[in-house]
Amino acid sequence: MKDISTLSQKALAQLEKGAFLVCNKVGGVNVMTIGSGSLGLLWRKPVITVPVRFSRMTHDLMEEGAEFTVCVPKKGTMQNELNFCGTKSGREYDKILETGLTLEKARAVNVPIIKDCEVVFECRILAKMDLSEDKFVDQSIVPWTYANGDFHTLFMGEIVEAY
Repeated sequence: MKDISTLSQKALAQLEKGAFLVCNKVGGVNVMTIGSGSLGLLWRKPVITVPVRFSRMTHDLMEEGAEFTVCVPKKGTMQNELNFCGTKSGREYDKILETGLTLEKARAVNVPIIKDCEVVFECRILAKMDLSEDKFVDQSIVPWTYANGDFHTLFMGEIVEAY
């Protein structure tokens, strides 16, 4: 496993432009674009926290699963794929087939990674926390992020492999 702090800097620099959250589904794999998250230490473990809205198919898959991967493309690459995976539902599309993304076996988890990404985090879910309006101390976040009431669950994954 490479130095997580160096990889975290690269990942955070790209995250706002998008990264791939990969999880398993019956009969295949689902990919969703994420544009936020956090990396750090929690419970003496390297952790990545990814927010997933309740309404997303990925949310159901993450609730059922125990592992996920986050694959961060090199800056300026895979923009069409990120856009597709961020605007189309896995309920209606096979995103891997539609985008031509190539999956590879992960090193430590049973969820694949996306080939040609610059940074990869393989994760095991440690905890999750559902957000709701009453959890926000700064209430100004709610109207512009959750106007329709579609809150996130924060999934905290131990980074078991990073490269």
